[in-house]
Amino acid sequence: MTCANCASGNERLLSCTNGIKNASVNFASKKALVEYDDSIIKEAEIKKIITENGYGIENGILQKYGVTDKYTRYKNEIFGNIKVRLFLSVIFSSPLVLGIFWKVKSGLLFQGIDLIYWIDIALATIVVFILGWPFHKMAFIQAKKKEANMDTLISMGTLIAYFFSLWALFDRREAYLETATIIITLILLGKYLEDISVQKTGQAMRGLVELGVKRARMLVDGVEKEVDISELEISDVVIVKPGEKIPLDGYIIDGETAVDESMLTGESMFLEKRTGDYVFGSVLNQDGIIKVRIEKTGEGTALAQIIRIVEEAQNSKAPIQNLADKFARIFVPVVLVLALITFIGWFFLSQNGENAFIYAVSVLVIACPCALGLATPTAIMVGAGYGAKRGILFKTGESFERIKDISMVIFDKTGTLTRGEPIISKIFKNPEIEIGENEIINLAYNLAKNSEHPYSRAIIKYVNGEKIEKNSQTIKEIKEHKGRGIFGLDEQNRKVSLGNKKIIGKKNAKNSWMENLESMPENNIGALLFIERDGLALGAFLIVDELRSEADAVVRVLKKMKLKIAIISGDRVAVANSVAEKLGIQLVIGDVLPHEKLEAIKNFQSQGEKIIFVGDGINDAPSLIQADLGIAMGNAMDIAKEAGQIVMLESNLSKVVEAIIISRVTFRAIKQNLFWAFFYNLVMIPMAMFGFLNPEIAAIAMSFSSISVVLNSLWVAKILNEKK
Repeated sequence: MTCANCASGNERLLSCTNGIKNASVNFASKKALVEYDDSIIKEAEIKKIITENGYGIENGILQKYGVTDKYTRYKNEIFGNIKVRLFLSVIFSSPLVLGIFWKVKSGLLFQGIDLIYWIDIALATIVVFILGWPFHKMAFIQAKKKEANMDTLISMGTLIAYFFSLWALFDRREAYLETATIIITLILLGKYLEDISVQKTGQAMRGLVELGVKRARMLVDGVEKEVDISELEISDVVIVKPGEKIPLDGYIIDGETAVDESMLTGESMFLEKRTGDYVFGSVLNQDGIIKVRIEKTGEGTALAQIIRIVEEAQNSKAPIQNLADKFARIFVPVVLVLALITFIGWFFLSQNGENAFIYAVSVLVIACPCALGLATPTAIMVGAGYGAKRGILFKTGESFERIKDISMVIFDKTGTLTRGEPIISKIFKNPEIEIGENEIINLAYNLAKNSEHPYSRAIIKYVNGEKIEKNSQTIKEIKEHKGRGIFGLDEQNRKVSLGNKKIIGKKNAKNSWMENLESMPENNIGALLFIERDGLALGAFLIVDELRSEADAVVRVLKKMKLKIAIISGDRVAVANSVAEKLGIQLVIGDVLPHEKLEAIKNFQSQGEKIIFVGDGINDAPSLIQADLGIAMGNAMDIAKEAGQIVMLESNLSKVVEAIIISRVTFRAIKQNLFWAFFYNLVMIPMAMFGFLNPEIAAIAMSFSSISVVLNSLWVAKILNEKK
């Protein structure tokens, strides 16, 4: 594709095809994202529609294991080709350009024309019809469909200059063959530089692709065998030595090590991994020999999912691009009309056909729909790619635009502002009875080990961490009641339970201490978990969820950004208030269910707030979807399931601020690109019409307009690095 019209034309053609639900064609990345019903239309038929429309097709980026040499092919076949065409065009155009300054004649005439001019005609023919053939070919294809694009303008401009010059030579007038060759050469130079720049916008994406491992050491009957990554299947075992990359996602079944996940999650610290831990493919094994049982292959791996999400974001469009697309559809026909008006106007005003021809060609050449087509996608490619390198996945281009109106950030508490890993803060004994702390802990432990509840895990972790001596008491007839706790019978057939206050059935005078315990302000920072036997509360555990270390700094930065901050939590109001007080957050809504969180967000939106909701991405899915922009604190294992428009691969709140900054900087670049693309055409076309530009200068200006838009997009990465 050579301009925005190519992209919009393909998009319209695909969108109106029966069986295709949605189609988005990206000019900068040269890709189409097509959603279709394969019971109505097949992939081969879709490809046929595109090829019959005059365009070639590259293979998709994801192979079996998520990597490919697509970019190498693209560079060699497309990029290398235009480089050769440019080189030859410069060689063949140079004698004609020199002829502008040094008029040389041989004195040998043929058909009344000097031999030097015949050589000029031959050189111009090579440049215009051979090196410039792709422009004419695409213009012809567009004409058959009664459409026009940038190739139409270039083809018409150069052909008019060429044939006018032939007529002028035979009529003994001044010819402009060099104009046709210079236009082709400068356009090729512009496309060459544009390709270099666009290639740079995809550097982050190529970096992700290149992370993929090509070979692995598979264990076959205890013997190492080096195989291609595509040969690995689920349940195969591979051995990974220090300094090597883990080939695919899986569990460590032997050994321990430290891994560097920074290339996937942005986490700079090495992470300790041992037997039973999950590891991701393509991350670097630092210092231990490990055996990994493969759990994910192909597009199921974390790397493949990340590549897919980034690709989809880079191929999607921000809503602001719709304005440019609508303008691009009518742009070329309008330019053709303006060129005709220019020719007619100058011909009758100046009575000079040569000037009229020159200025009309300038109008054709100066017009640049390319800049409009590159304005949005190049900025999104850079922003989405940079975010991926930092462990922040933007799922759509729309995410960058939504940020401009955001007025409020709402946080879920558990797992978002806090670590989501409850710990035992205090242990209380019933002062009314004689009981040892170890007896309370052991009874709670023997109940908790039969549950997967986070509070149960906190007790187990505490016992193991404090190395408390365990007794072998057996709990039987265990039942777990949601919203209350765990129930069972001990070895003396006494009823025992572990849970909240609701586990205590009948009133008992010796349980009055519970009321005092709950009323103490210092106990409002967490949840109280009681241990009970035969209706008597033996003791309690204060379970807290620690704040993330970065939470306070993040809230302060968001306040500096003039954003309102709120907490919506399913935890007790007192606990939510305690967290809010520590962070200086005034607006708190606690003790709500997921659907009540959703209603609270809708209520804020009805008051005119534009909301970012930050949640854990699983329980908070409805809220993430309802918010104007949802940010999911996820992990690389379940990124495909996340409901947010933005997904954090690392559970680090500072990434929320970083995501907002990336979005703002990227969208600012989009607006700047569109402004300059519109401004260029609105100013330069009238200048060409009024005779202030010749075709050569017009060709230079047209090429520079596209390059400047791409360079401005590349500037996004530099700005973000400075803000990091």
